[in-house]
Amino acid sequence: MGKNKLTVEKLSKQFGTNEVLQNISFTVEEGEFLSILGPSGCGKTTLLRILLGLETAESGRIIKDGIDIAGLPPAQRGMGMVFQNYALFENMTVLGNVEYALKKRGGSKKARSTALELIERVGLSGHLSKKPRQLSGGQQQRVALARTLAVNPDIILLDEPMSALDVETRLALRSEILDLQKEFGSTIIYITHDQEEAFAMSDRIMVMHEGVIQQIDSPHKLMDQPANDYIRAFVIHNIQVKIDSLIRYSREAK
Repeated sequence: MGKNKLTVEKLSKQFGTNEVLQNISFTVEEGEFLSILGPSGCGKTTLLRILLGLETAESGRIIKDGIDIAGLPPAQRGMGMVFQNYALFENMTVLGNVEYALKKRGGSKKARSTALELIERVGLSGHLSKKPRQLSGGQQQRVALARTLAVNPDIILLDEPMSALDVETRLALRSEILDLQKEFGSTIIYITHDQEEAFAMSDRIMVMHEGVIQQIDSPHKLMDQPANDYIRAFVIHNIQVKIDSLIRYSREAK
C-alpha cells in the first residue's frame, strides 16, 4: 500500500429534501481493504452506488488513479460490484455466469479457460452446470465473486455480501475473500453493518452516521482513540457484541 487508488472529495447527495451524504471525503490506498460501517440509512450503500456510477452526486469529485471519473459510465470506471442479492443470471449455469462476464469484456478467446480457473479458485468446480436456484446462498456468493474477479477490476465493491448467510458460511467466506484479495492484489471497499465482520477483515474502517463520516481509522485506533461520543458508544457496543458472541458460541459448543 502507499499509493492512493481512489480519492473522494466533498461528495454530497440528496433525495428530495433528505441529505443522504454530506461533504464526504476520504482516500483508499492500492491493495487496501476499507470497510464502510454504519446502520441502515446512514448513506453507505448510496455512496457505493455513486462510486460505481449507478447514482449521481449533487457535488464532489471521484478521482481514480489521478483521473476524475465522476462523469464516466459504470463500464469505464474499472470497478466491479458484488451485490447483496448476488445479481446472478437465473437462466445461466455457474460456468455461464462467469463466462458471460469475460465475453462481455471482450475476452471471448480465453473466456472458457479463465472462467474454469476462477470457478475452481472459489471451490465450485463440481457445480459448473448448476443454475443459481440449485446453489446455497454461500455458493451463489462465490459465483458472484468469481464473476467480479473475471473482469479484473481495479477496485472491488461489496455491498453487505454476507448479510443473508448463516454464521458458519460467513466465517468461511471472510477467510476466502481475504485470501482472494491477497492473491489478486485487489483494492476492496466493503459495505457492512456487522461490526465484528468489519473489525476482523479491514485495514481501515470508515464509520458513518446520518450521511457523515464520524471516523476513518484502523480497527485498533477506533478502539483506542475514538474521535467523538458516537464512536465511543459504537466501540462499547462492539465490545459487547464480541462478548455476546463468545458466550453464544461457548454454549453451542457444550
